[in-house]
Amino acid sequence: MGIKRATVSLGGPGLRFLGATDSGHVVAFDDESGDTGARPMEAVLAALGACTAMDVLSIMRKKRQPVTWYRVRVEGEQREEHPRVFTSIRVIHEVDGHDVEREAFRRAIALSAERYCSVGAMLAAGTARVSHWYLLRGAVPANDEVGEVFSRGPNADVSPQSQPAGSVTA
Repeated sequence: MGIKRATVSLGGPGLRFLGATDSGHVVAFDDESGDTGARPMEAVLAALGACTAMDVLSIMRKKRQPVTWYRVRVEGEQREEHPRVFTSIRVIHEVDGHDVEREAFRRAIALSAERYCSVGAMLAAGTARVSHWYLLRGAVPANDEVGEVFSRGPNADVSPQSQPAGSVTA
């Protein structure tokens, strides 16, 4: 099982944060009042769009389909109450290309949705266990305090548990 990592750090005034990935890329996040980056839930939709777009275009190229322009629009409807999770997501694939075969395009989309797009599969399944931890740094590392605050998802024990320093990789 592969592990992916991202680090999000305060990146300016208000609620501006910078997310850094293991691959060395940075993404800016903010809320409406600061408006200097994407909202986190917008980024989820963009990640879904990018994931399926990469799959579909790769498949279309393997099928030697003459795609000259391709765009994916993703629309998500959120609950009004917190947590404001998406209740439905619609992904619209648009393509231009002289002589693109409709069935090849439909099949590429289906393969992405059914088999290849990890982001779509994760959102549709809702099976990930998400646990939230804290690391309270002390004056010296021996005084650090680490603990689990909350877990949600399949087989998650929602009771918080404190852990001795160094028991979690932060």
